[in-house]
Amino acid sequence: MNVLAVLIPVSLSLGLVGLIGFLWTLRSRQYDDPDGDSARILRDDYDRAPPPDGD
Repeated sequence: MNVLAVLIPVSLSLGLVGLIGFLWTLRSRQYDDPDGDSARILRDDYDRAPPPDGD
């Protein structure tokens, strides 16, 4: 039981640190990529069919 008294606060604090880090990345707009999508749709890298197998 003494182990749970240590592990529960440690796990809650680590979860809180992870949540704060995730919210910080959202607020600093690190997941926004409006230019990447508009440039990616014009590329023709994915228009070609894959090469046939040598079977």
